[in-house]
Amino acid sequence: MISACTPTIRRLTLAVGLFGAFCGASAADDGRAAKDGAVGGGEIKGVVELFTSQGCSSCPPADAALKKLVDEGEVVALAYHVDYWNYLGWADTLASKENTERQYAYARMLGRYGVYTPQAILNGRDHANGADLPAIRNRLALMDEKGKGLSVPVDASIGGDEISIKVGAGKGRANVVVVYFDRARVVKVEKGENSGKEIAYWHAVRDIQTIGMWEGKPAEFTLPASVLIEGQGNSGCAVLLQSMKDKETPGAIIGAATVLAGPQGKL
Repeated sequence: MISACTPTIRRLTLAVGLFGAFCGASAADDGRAAKDGAVGGGEIKGVVELFTSQGCSSCPPADAALKKLVDEGEVVALAYHVDYWNYLGWADTLASKENTERQYAYARMLGRYGVYTPQAILNGRDHANGADLPAIRNRLALMDEKGKGLSVPVDASIGGDEISIKVGAGKGRANVVVVYFDRARVVKVEKGENSGKEIAYWHAVRDIQTIGMWEGKPAEFTLPASVLIEGQGNSGCAVLLQSMKDKETPGAIIGAATVLAGPQGKL
């Protein structure tokens, strides 16, 4: 059987998925308030996008590593479940073709012909094994030293029935992307390479949508807060300020923030 972490050489020619619903929020996972665009009240050091699969025997360590990043609250951490390992015997319950398309779009950006799991995309600029926390942390720190970190302040907060997103000044132009995710899911895998395991997943992406453009000047965006009530307190969203290499290929992420729904779906 082919290992689920082995790169696949097939290519997709589909566009980056821009789909789903707007999202809103309030508090961080551990109950600390998220202020000034920060997760858990501290400065965000980067964005980690993990591409994973329930059908990948090499992925559980990466899923656990992402949980550590979520708990530390120093990065925006997102898990995109992909569907190309479903043929191994278990259809990932959190996967979508749009998540797979986003990973292939990153492969084009990186000049790669294939993708693999678990793969972590760092600040939309580089990649690493998703289970290798030291490598992830070191590369994010090196990016920051070289001016390739999160250079534009982004703040997302909830007030009344609205989500307020504020983007500061900086250089260049970028899309304002809202990523909607489930904060926590526990899945019992019944078939495939992880058969019999009960695995916890964190910040599993459900939707992503571009809501506007930023062109270097301070800008504000408003979204309805009501959508997160539907998640019964299990919803959250990240706001990514992401440049595009071309119409279909994502590029560097230069700003980010995370906001979460409150307990029992209260905003």
